[in-house]
Amino acid sequence: MDISIPAYGELDLKYLVMDYNGTLAIDGILIEGVREVLTALSQHLALHVLTADTFGRAKSGLKDIECTLSILAEKDQQAGKLEYVQTLGAENTVSIGNGRNDQLMLKSSVLGIAVILEEGASAETLQSADIVCTSIVSALNLLSNPLRLTATLRS
Repeated sequence: MDISIPAYGELDLKYLVMDYNGTLAIDGILIEGVREVLTALSQHLALHVLTADTFGRAKSGLKDIECTLSILAEKDQQAGKLEYVQTLGAENTVSIGNGRNDQLMLKSSVLGIAVILEEGASAETLQSADIVCTSIVSALNLLSNPLRLTATLRS
């Protein structure tokens, strides 16, 4: 997925890395509308979901969505998410998250999107993001509608 944004740069997006709880799901349950948008995006980007799986529902919630699910150990998830993005290639990765443990992942990705949902969002993560959205479906739809990205990020 190639996107050109005036005075921001060229984005060559290959990977979408997302947090699960607080980002794609509330209390472990996938948010309405997310499944459909992720299914469409999976035709253009390789989808990756990183989570501690606090509620134990990530695997069932993501059933039938073409994505790689990685359950992270509780210890130092921030470093684990950062390393994951760097291994994929941060220069080709867009990341979406809300928690403090998503901060470095968003900051290192070529495009970082923070979402503020029912759990709220970490102030540090908001400061590390390029864009902040109040709906995960809206955040995901930015990738399906690149002119929205252009309108937000151009100078």
